[in-house]
Amino acid sequence: MIVIHTSAESIGILVHGDNHFIVRGPLPSRDCAIALVRHWSIIQIGSQTPPHLDRWRISTREFRENLEWAVRLPGDGEITPAVAQLLAELASRGIAIHDAGSLTATW
Repeated sequence: MIVIHTSAESIGILVHGDNHFIVRGPLPSRDCAIALVRHWSIIQIGSQTPPHLDRWRISTREFRENLEWAVRLPGDGEITPAVAQLLAELASRGIAIHDAGSLTATW
């Protein structure tokens, strides 16, 4: 898996349809973003995080001003209005919203 480096402890948002995760870790590649969503979307009691995904963790308390990256993946449902507003704020700050739903997505 390819990882795109920002700061080692950067904070971002991973949006998947009507769900989202605030994440600590570097900007993931498209493949890693998809793997993270799959891993975190299915509750598996007692399961271990795969080693290639150890660099990321869900964070429950962050300030929106500290978000440094955003990745959007297609999923069930529409993005909630609150998350859409947050993505718009990030874009207005010059933060790219990476669309992992596109097969030609590169970042």
